Amino acid sequence: MATKIKRSWAEPYKMKMVELLKMTTPAQRKKALTAAGYNTFLLKSEDVYIDLLTDSGTSAMSDRQWAGMMMGDEAYAGSKNFYHLEDVVKSVYGYKYLVPTHQGRGAENILSKILIKKGDIVPGNMYFTTTRLHQELAGGRFEDIIIDEAHDPDNEFPFKGNVDLSKLDKLVKKYGAKKIAYVSIATSVNMAGGQPISLKNLKELRAYTKKHGILIIHDMTRVAENAYFIQQKEKDYGNKSVKAIVKEICSLTDGATMSAKKDALVNIGGFLTINDWNIFEEARNMVVVYEGLHTYGGLAGRDMEAMAIGIKESVDDDHIRARVGQVIYLGEKMKDYGIPIVRPTGSHGIFVDAKKFLPHIPQTAYTAQTLAAEVYLDSGVRTMERGIVSAGRKPNGENYFPKLELVRFTIPRRVYTQAHMDVIAESTARVFERRHQIKGLKMVYEPKYLRFFQARFEKL
Repeated sequence: MATKIKRSWAEPYKMKMVELLKMTTPAQRKKALTAAGYNTFLLKSEDVYIDLLTDSGTSAMSDRQWAGMMMGDEAYAGSKNFYHLEDVVKSVYGYKYLVPTHQGRGAENILSKILIKKGDIVPGNMYFTTTRLHQELAGGRFEDIIIDEAHDPDNEFPFKGNVDLSKLDKLVKKYGAKKIAYVSIATSVNMAGGQPISLKNLKELRAYTKKHGILIIHDMTRVAENAYFIQQKEKDYGNKSVKAIVKEICSLTDGATMSAKKDALVNIGGFLTINDWNIFEEARNMVVVYEGLHTYGGLAGRDMEAMAIGIKESVDDDHIRARVGQVIYLGEKMKDYGIPIVRPTGSHGIFVDAKKFLPHIPQTAYTAQTLAAEVYLDSGVRTMERGIVSAGRKPNGENYFPKLELVRFTIPRRVYTQAHMDVIAESTARVFERRHQIKGLKMVYEPKYLRFFQARFEKL
């Protein structure tokens, strides 16, 4: 009887250059982690073997992008690369006006200063760290309106990034539509584990916000990855290209902030893009104060050229199939070892459920921070915490206690091989075997803002 032959996927690229990695010993890793205060953000990159800290600015650029870098027009004003980027943003995403920034949080800062007044409410499908901070610094308050399924790591609902319209409606009825600065919508919701929003849900949200005169602002950092899940899982979209789905997603929103360091495959850069001329005019003036002239916004011409090319590559079906496929491969390996992860597997990484992995360590002893440290000690794999440390404090000083206490294994695009994924899963499995021996941490230094970047810890 003939054996059925499996059809495997493979990366739609080949390597032209490699970066040599430093292999470390357990003693070297212990020394490095202690010096870093058990915070993986404070490790030196040369002490890291496989770096899964983030997918932000860590992707590999294509030969076409590198060629574009050589065509950088470094004029202070009116760079031809800006106009190329402007044309690509209009073509791929459909938004009218473009304001470049050095990265996504530059766009968040400008947008928040323009749209948020003191006392305003900003509903959204789960917070993100920098986004919420900019909203709070502008005098607003973020309110979570994501569906309840998003807070349950074991729930297999395919679109856990969806908005609960009843939660939004309650806010509108309580505060009035004029107190809603805008609805903040992320595609591939990071803090929920890279979970997508469906087009059906987004269409329903668009209808509701139009009725009440409320803007939708799109965090489109990983919009192409979200579009891939729509293509694979949402009815009537299986035969549509990722590029077409991306355009449709954007058409249902009024503007967007973009960290191009993710989807768009560049090492630096971002932008604010908007359909309203008056908002654009104010943003165009403000970018000069905080970033640079409106035709470069904190970027070199070469950066804008690489971004324009990267945007076009990001919506290629073959590219996105392999990018998400690698993440799913790692997720399946983790599940094979019994490691508790957020289900279903998200777009840009595997999110390990630290509460289930280390049930004996309370959030107050920084469960996810502890687990990230232990994985590094085992193999030199650097991950990051997405739990109580990342959640930070409320304006009154109290800690946020998020329901999700996660460690994010974030996969850079076009960087690592399937063999690297095997090493990552095996390392995590070894830590899982000795999980009952692991003790928590105490925080010994806490910065004022975004503490997960610079906080320091000691072992209990």
